[in-house]
Amino acid sequence: MASSLSPSPASLDQTLRDVDDYVLENKAEDLSWDTIHYVYELVQNGNAAFRENRMEEAINFYSRANNIKSGDPIILSNRSAAYIRISQYFISRTPSSSECRPLSGLEPTTLAELALKDAEKLVELQSNVAKSYLLKANALLLLEKYEKARDVILSGLQVDPFSNSLRASLQNIERVSSSSTGTSTHGQPERNDDFDCTLCLKLLYEPVTTPCGHSFCRSCLFQSMDRGNRCPLCRTVLFISPRTCSISVTLKNIIQKNFPEEYAERKEEQDGLINAGVDLLPLFVMDVVIPCQRFPLNIFEPRYRLMVRRIMEGNHRMGMAILDSSSGSLAEFACEVEITECEPLPDGRFYIEIESRRRFRIVQSWDQDGYRVAEVEWMQDITAPEGSTERETLLELTCNAAESARSWIARAKEAARHDQRKLERLTSVEVMMPSLKDPERFSFWLATLSNRRPAERLDLLRIRDTTERIRRGLIFLRQEEQGCRIQ
Repeated sequence: MASSLSPSPASLDQTLRDVDDYVLENKAEDLSWDTIHYVYELVQNGNAAFRENRMEEAINFYSRANNIKSGDPIILSNRSAAYIRISQYFISRTPSSSECRPLSGLEPTTLAELALKDAEKLVELQSNVAKSYLLKANALLLLEKYEKARDVILSGLQVDPFSNSLRASLQNIERVSSSSTGTSTHGQPERNDDFDCTLCLKLLYEPVTTPCGHSFCRSCLFQSMDRGNRCPLCRTVLFISPRTCSISVTLKNIIQKNFPEEYAERKEEQDGLINAGVDLLPLFVMDVVIPCQRFPLNIFEPRYRLMVRRIMEGNHRMGMAILDSSSGSLAEFACEVEITECEPLPDGRFYIEIESRRRFRIVQSWDQDGYRVAEVEWMQDITAPEGSTERETLLELTCNAAESARSWIARAKEAARHDQRKLERLTSVEVMMPSLKDPERFSFWLATLSNRRPAERLDLLRIRDTTERIRRGLIFLRQEEQGCRIQ
């Protein structure tokens, strides 16, 4: 990274040129003091790198801290600011600088999208802080989404109407927005195949124009480039990332204005692919997952890259299933997961982090564009009524099992005190522990502490008896500690 990062001309506010220091006294109830101190050191190292303009290093420190203490406002704010600074730097580079040092790693648009993702979480956590809105608006401005950036600043001014930073930012956005708009005086064009995508042979939806001058639907181009980086028409090599290729706003406005009904039909069709429905899930067929797990995935197959793009435009959720070894068909039970982090890579792959949520039974499934989609039936344990003797007994068993789990984790941490990565993994599992008032979810978390075979995890999904699952989890822990199965 260059020693001096020049801000983009569209930069919002000088208050975003620095980051916030981490307050060590802000101790979370679910983390030990040693863990909090380690997070503090990571953030402070990130801040030092930020202030020395080593943005990639700063982002790495913030991301490691976020993996341990996700959702912390200071970590999210600082990482968002770092993404914005590095994106601004790449955008404002001169052609001669680009020739001397070609762009490597993520593109400016991708960095701005990552900044926006952190800023959106920050607004949810700190909706009464002006800086949250400044970060979000700054990221939107880098993405040239001027109207949305203006709306964000107006929302911030409702919270803090006397903020000079927000007022100055609003003036800057209006100046930049007015200089980039224009009107068309042409008559309505005739509907012909000039407005059709040559891949799907339908009206262009969210059109993208390549450097070689050809226009395609955004989703069609992405799907084509999953199998090669050439233009589908002229076969010119395209040095663009499908993930970050911007929509041709002018062409989209022309199509939407002149063919509103047909464009609305195309939108409805695309929305149907993105938001399948309450009881419909796209499936990633790989392994058995149980609720309360968190882990990364590297998505490289073209069909799943397409699926992830659609998921990220929708509710960020999919199902994870496994093939039955005896029949070769999908196993009956599986688990819903949510994509909590999604990093598009320059070669088109995705690095994602997922958290498992609810289990379900697959009613039926079918192929859609190369991947599986399933109609599902959501499952829950058979529970005793609140206040009953059976319920009280279950809650008591849950509390006792929680104490055993905490003791097991403490001993595991002590044994791994010289292995920093294993300590981070144990801490990550520890913070996933759910409320003891939810014995069903706790029973799954208990089972995640040990490394089980796919058949055993599948059996845990099938069981609808919480007590039985907790007892199995305790047996698994004893086996783990006795060395029957070492992780």
